[in-house]
Amino acid sequence: MALQESGEMYLETIYVLSQKSSAVRGIDIAEHMGYSKPSVSRALGLLRDEGLVKKDSDGFVKLTEAGKILGKRIYERHTVLSTMFINLGVDEKTAIEDACRVEHYISDTTFDAIKKHLEQYGKK
Repeated sequence: MALQESGEMYLETIYVLSQKSSAVRGIDIAEHMGYSKPSVSRALGLLRDEGLVKKDSDGFVKLTEAGKILGKRIYERHTVLSTMFINLGVDEKTAIEDACRVEHYISDTTFDAIKKHLEQYGKK
């Protein structure tokens, strides 16, 4: 499934928020991302159409199994790339911003090689 960068950002945000609380609302996503509630509602509708999110009977946003897998993968890319950039001497703010951009475009092959390298040689 080829999701656009913005869709990946929403999934990552929902994944991160759902790790902190099982009750994720559209307004929580909007506040976290700095987007308007209507923009978030539209994006959630598109993600629902893709089978990646659903709303429960109380109106809370939940990731489907496919959404969890994808959200977790995107978040892992973000954290691994941030760590790598920081280990290379990049300041934390820049490392996080750059990781956020790169995580959406890097191939699985390159990401897996970076992850393996960090596991073998990187600082934790």
